[in-house]
Amino acid sequence: MADSDAVTTQRSTVEDWTRALAESIGSPGGGAGTGVMLAIAASLTSMVAGYTEAEESPRGELTNVHARARSLREAALRSADDDASASKAFGAAFRLEPGPERDEAIHRASVDAARASAVLGERAIDAIEDLGWLASNGNPALIADIVVAFGALRAAVTGARTNVSFDLAALTSAGTTLELIREQHPALWATVEHLNAALHRIDELTAEIDHRAAPTDVL
Repeated sequence: MADSDAVTTQRSTVEDWTRALAESIGSPGGGAGTGVMLAIAASLTSMVAGYTEAEESPRGELTNVHARARSLREAALRSADDDASASKAFGAAFRLEPGPERDEAIHRASVDAARASAVLGERAIDAIEDLGWLASNGNPALIADIVVAFGALRAAVTGARTNVSFDLAALTSAGTTLELIREQHPALWATVEHLNAALHRIDELTAEIDHRAAPTDVL
């Protein structure tokens, strides 16, 4: 079994990290996997941008897309490691004996986890239009890589949306209703709606280019 305390996206091989993910320990878990998926999407975005030779007019935009993708890759991996640590606090809260201390620990851990996933989700949303720009202006020989990047980005958005929603709903274990949770955490609640809309946008952009990436599928 991998030592989850020693396994991070910064210090570990893909083999070591995924072995730790495969263990029934929850750290790293789905939230950390969401961060890694976002890092993959950002990495592919950066790769395509690097292979693209821009005309004079869009050169500045290409430079910005490339820079944002490189920055996002690093931020996403940091988020993956942060989530792995947060997962421990979340699990520890639910293992406490029933009572006010457990309720407070669950509330704190759930809100912290939801906020972390919301930040990751907002970063993923910001990456959608950059990838869409590359779909129209990037090196056409790498259109398949753009579709793969959209797939990874969709997985990241789905993960963030689901984790925010699940973490908010976890507050009901301490007796809070969903209606009250919505009133107490309107920004987090709205994030779920934003992420749902982002999924539709990704599907729309992917559908526009899929025939170019997988031409045999149209016959």
